[in-house]
Amino acid sequence: MSPSTAALATLFQIDENTIYLSPAPLYHAAPLVYNMMVMFMGGTSIIMEKFDAESSLALIGKYRCTHSQWVPIMFIRMLKLPEAVRTKCDLSSMRIAIHAAAPCPREIKEQMIAWWGNIIWEYYSSTEGAGVTIINTERWLQHPGSVGVAVNCKVHIVDDEGKELPPGKVGTVYFSDGLQSFEYFNEPEKTREAYNEKGWSTQGDVGYLDEAGFLYLTDRRNFMIISGGVNIYPQEIENTLITHERVADVAVFGIPNAEFGEEVKAVVQPRDWSDAGDELAQELMQWCKIRLSGVKCPRSIDFKRELPRLDNGKLYKRLLRDSYLRTD
Repeated sequence: MSPSTAALATLFQIDENTIYLSPAPLYHAAPLVYNMMVMFMGGTSIIMEKFDAESSLALIGKYRCTHSQWVPIMFIRMLKLPEAVRTKCDLSSMRIAIHAAAPCPREIKEQMIAWWGNIIWEYYSSTEGAGVTIINTERWLQHPGSVGVAVNCKVHIVDDEGKELPPGKVGTVYFSDGLQSFEYFNEPEKTREAYNEKGWSTQGDVGYLDEAGFLYLTDRRNFMIISGGVNIYPQEIENTLITHERVADVAVFGIPNAEFGEEVKAVVQPRDWSDAGDELAQELMQWCKIRLSGVKCPRSIDFKRELPRLDNGKLYKRLLRDSYLRTD
């Protein structure tokens, strides 16, 4: 086991008594590494073939799981289960619940903490392994919305001209002095674009640091919408829509607009397909108008029975966006 993996095992208190629930597929980096770490330490892994919200809760109770790892859409789907289903499962054995892979809407995380208690840890990293930030529940409650502070690396926020920005200013997130350097297989141009002239690396995420050095993610740069010269980050709009009780999943992206360059499009997966239609669209528009500035509100809302998500829970937004950009 590498020194960095051993440090994670110590941080998350993984040992021979650990019973780890793994709801994500093993061909993704994090589930594979964490299951190997658990078994190396003599613990037990409970590996689900496919995530299901109700089954996950039942397995925690059945096997008295002590640890687990999730992505935000899994939290959302568990929270949207009927109250009777959520409360019938005994979750008292769970000591540490880890989540990563995508930013978690603030309201969703607050609901999870209220439900599961102060056992939720979050980390931000990538398969490239250039750097990592980590935050526990107590620190998150002091810095709500943050993905944590850098661990064994440094975080920098950089503007489009390559200048490092001060706290509170939004820019591209770079890591330095990190875990490892990396390159993309047979993609030298993509590798070059991931590094700046100082040798710092990025995966294209956008965010900012607060005065205490806690990192907040805004969105991926390549999903930013520019409408009438205003930069709009879809993540904030998605986080707003997903908290509506009739929404199961949502994707927001920009589509062409002759006057403003781009406009905000939302594609929603309703909890009940029979709700799809103009009435729900107008209700969701109003939901956004109350909570967001006008420029961020979707100009239109479409409905799909299911949004394209990878097996690890990540939204395959580019596939959706490209379907709206095709002119053939």
